[in-house]
Amino acid sequence: MKKVAYQGIPGANSEIAIRQHFGKDVEAVPCQNFSQLFDALQEEAVDYSLLPVENALAGSVSGAYELLLDHDLRIQAEVILHVHHALLAQRGASLEDIQQVRSHPQALLQCERFLKRHNLKPVSWYDTAGAAQDLAQSPEPGIAVIATTLAGELYGLDTLATKIEDEQFNFTRFLLMGNGDPLPSDYNKTSIVFATRHRPAALYECLGEFAKRGLNLTKLESRPRRNRPWEPLFYLDFEGHWQEPRCQELLTQLLHLTSFVKMLGSYPAVRSGTVGM
Repeated sequence: MKKVAYQGIPGANSEIAIRQHFGKDVEAVPCQNFSQLFDALQEEAVDYSLLPVENALAGSVSGAYELLLDHDLRIQAEVILHVHHALLAQRGASLEDIQQVRSHPQALLQCERFLKRHNLKPVSWYDTAGAAQDLAQSPEPGIAVIATTLAGELYGLDTLATKIEDEQFNFTRFLLMGNGDPLPSDYNKTSIVFATRHRPAALYECLGEFAKRGLNLTKLESRPRRNRPWEPLFYLDFEGHWQEPRCQELLTQLLHLTSFVKMLGSYPAVRSGTVGM
C-alpha cells in the first residue's frame, strides 16, 4: 500500500485528492506544514507527497513554489480536485439552530452568499478540517463549521447542507511529488523554473522558443527571487514531455538564453476541459 503525505489533518481536501488519485488502497499521512511533506519524502517515510499549488478562485498557494525550487524532487502527476464545502454541526442540530460558522477564511469567503442568505456570522478558524475536529471535541450549541463531508463522517458531525460554495468553478490543483521520473502518458506537462538575463526582451526571447516549436503554455507566473531582490523567477508549465525531441531542443536553448533553469518534472496531467463540474 502506497503512503502519501499531505498537509492538514484527516478530513482535509488534500486527503480527498489523494483518494481520488489512488483509490481506496492508499495510506494518507497527515503533516503539519508543507516543509514536512518534503522532509517525509527525503526521509523515505512516505512514497509520495501531495502539494497544493493553486486554486481556481484564490490563485497560487503561498510558499508551495519556493519549496519546489528548494528540493530536488520530481513531480509525478497532476491532480485536480473539484472542491465542495459542506455545513456541519453537532448531532441533532438543524440549520435554524445555527448562529455562527467557523472555518478557514478562504472557505468562509467562498461561501459568503450562503452565509448571508441564512444570516450566519462567519468566524475565522485555522483550518477547515480542524474546525470540524474542534467542534466534535468541544460541542457548542449554535455553532457550525464549513468543511468536507469526509470531515463530518470522521468526526461524527451532522451534515446540514452540501455544496454551499458560491461558485461552481472551484478547483484546486495539486502536484504529486516523489523521486525519479514517471513514465510518459498520453498527455503530459512539463514544469520548469528559470531566471532571465537582465537585458531588454529577455523574457520575450525565451517565450519565443516555445512558439517556434508549437509548445502550448498552460501557466506562467513570476515570483520574487529571494537571494536577488527585483530579479524574478518564472514558473512555467507547458504541454509536452522532456523526452520529446522538440522539448529537448527547447530546454537546451533555454540553457543558453537564461541565467538559471531547473526542470521540476515531466508528468501525466489532466487535459483542460475534462474536469467535471
